[in-house]
Amino acid sequence: MDEFINTINFSTHGKVAAVIQDIENNQVLMMAYMNEEALRKTVTGPDVWFYSRSKQRLWKKGETSGHTQTVKEIYFDCDADCVLIKVEQQVAACHNGYRSCFYRQYKEGKIVVVEKEVFDPKSIYKKD
Repeated sequence: MDEFINTINFSTHGKVAAVIQDIENNQVLMMAYMNEEALRKTVTGPDVWFYSRSKQRLWKKGETSGHTQTVKEIYFDCDADCVLIKVEQQVAACHNGYRSCFYRQYKEGKIVVVEKEVFDPKSIYKKD
């Protein structure tokens, strides 16, 4: 694992972009950032961990919603500054109620929602 972690080019802010993809159908589910600790925890599995820039802490995907991601495969790009993690997704990746965070498309001058909600986010997430 150390060889892999040492290969990754974390930004000057100590983060690496992580693209999360569904192992079943290759749908891109989300993109977030990992620091070294989050990547180490993800590599050891089975869960995916990120570094929340807004909360300034580690977070396990699904810690609030229960919509966890189980690591299946890990790749990294040619510059080693982005990781691609293929996962088994439970329910949804997006906190807005959609399976993928990429549920909107810009098409012919308009923003179009291209997925159906799979859960009501108000049932899980509280607004302050």
